[in-house]
Amino acid sequence: MMNNPYFAHESSYVDRDCKIGEGTKIWHFSHIMEGCQIGRCCNIGQNVVISPGVVLGDGCKVQNNVSIYTGVVCEDSVFLGPSCVFTNVINPRAFIERKNEFRKTIIHKGASIGANATIVCGHNIGRYAFVGAGSVVTEDVPDYALIYGVPARVKGYVCQCGERLQFSQFRAVCRACGKTYRMDIDHHTVEETDGKCS
Repeated sequence: MMNNPYFAHESSYVDRDCKIGEGTKIWHFSHIMEGCQIGRCCNIGQNVVISPGVVLGDGCKVQNNVSIYTGVVCEDSVFLGPSCVFTNVINPRAFIERKNEFRKTIIHKGASIGANATIVCGHNIGRYAFVGAGSVVTEDVPDYALIYGVPARVKGYVCQCGERLQFSQFRAVCRACGKTYRMDIDHHTVEETDGKCS
C-alpha cells in the first residue's frame, strides 16, 4: 500500500481491480469491493462498504456507516451523510436471486444526502439538490431542490453553496453568496445565471 496514490487505513479492506484516485482517504473498517471506481480526493469514512461496480466521482465525501450498493453512481463532489441508505432492488426476497434486476441510481454533481436518509433505487438526485436528514426518497429529485419528509417532497430550492434560495416570480438570489438563478417553480427547473459562490 505504500506505493498507492491514496491512503487506506490498515483496518480497511481494498479488493483487487479497484480504481482509486490520487489523494483519496479510506478510513477504519471500510471495505472497497472489486470493480468499483473512486475518484480523486474523496474521503471515505469509517465502516463504509462500496460494492462492485459503484462509481464515485472526484471530491466525494462519504460519512460513517454508509453502504453504497451496486447500481449507484455518484458524480463529482457528492456528500453522503452518516448512515444514509441506498437500495438496488425494488422488491427483495431472501429466497429469490434478483441480481439481474438491480436498478441504477444516479446522484448528480454537488448533491447532498442527509444523515439516515433512504434513497429507493431507480431514482436520480439532481445537481446540487439537498435531501434532508431522515427523508425517504421515492421519486426523482430536481436540480437544486430542497426535499425532506417521508415520503420526501420538494420544500424549496438551494444554492450551490447549500443555502436556501429566496425567490420572487422567476428569479432567485442566494443571500449568502449572491449567486442568482432563473426559476420555473411550476416545472421544477432552476438555472444558474450569474454571481459566484465563495
